[in-house]
Amino acid sequence: MPPEKSDPSYLWDRLDAAMAVQQFVHGKTLDEYAQDRLLRGAVERHIEIIGEAASKISGQLRAAHPEIPWRGIIGQRHVLAHDYGEIEDEQIWRVATVHIPAIVKQLQGLLPSAPDAG
Repeated sequence: MPPEKSDPSYLWDRLDAAMAVQQFVHGKTLDEYAQDRLLRGAVERHIEIIGEAASKISGQLRAAHPEIPWRGIIGQRHVLAHDYGEIEDEQIWRVATVHIPAIVKQLQGLLPSAPDAG
């Protein structure tokens, strides 16, 4: 069974948010991150977007790519949205600097080429 027609859109949303996180933390340290409320909010929000878009991906596509930790990605979104008192800067920093680059590579391998503009 082919993936849902909306899957590429959600994959693009995830890639866009992941690339934004990479841009936000580029050249920063954990200490700078921890002390910058605006930066933390931006990173957390984009990680939420990654998780929300992951939750919208069809079961067929998720099953076809078990190498992607779908449950963990979606679970992180739930923590950020609902258990915000449990957020630990070190954990989010690790997501942003270790897991997000891996997500970007995985998504780039899954997505169709961008349509030509023109």
